[in-house]
Amino acid sequence: MEVVYIAGGCLWGVQAFIKTLPGVTCTEAGRANGSGHTLEGDYDGYAECVKTEFDPTVVTIKRVMEYLFEIIDPYSLNKQGADIGEKYRTGIYSENPEHLKEAKAFLKERSDADRIVVEVLPLTNYVRSADEHQDRLAKCPTDYCHIPDELLNKYKN
Repeated sequence: MEVVYIAGGCLWGVQAFIKTLPGVTCTEAGRANGSGHTLEGDYDGYAECVKTEFDPTVVTIKRVMEYLFEIIDPYSLNKQGADIGEKYRTGIYSENPEHLKEAKAFLKERSDADRIVVEVLPLTNYVRSADEHQDRLAKCPTDYCHIPDELLNKYKN
């Protein structure tokens, strides 16, 4: 299994969507690439993200990027749906240089690459979100989510 960290706006919907994808074996709501090491205080530059464990024999990073692009506006800086702020930026973070290389290649292949604001960066740090944020939409299905229900349910078995 391999791990990648996916930021696509509010993590509640991103986690609900990512969990349904073929090849994904485990997810965890968290924050990536900020300057603090706890959940106390503000976000300290963190992006809301989903730690995603996946089977690389089933799903590639390119396919992960294609899935991400189904649920985000890749041209929107620090905003997805009604969620606004640096913590809602979009990106792929990894400790594996090959993941980053594949993600950058995916972006470069697109005809609109010069307009895309999705980050592709090494993971510098990660903090797990509080229990109340883990699988939040499953616990509270009427909470706000920027991802339409048809996409949240698109890959469910």
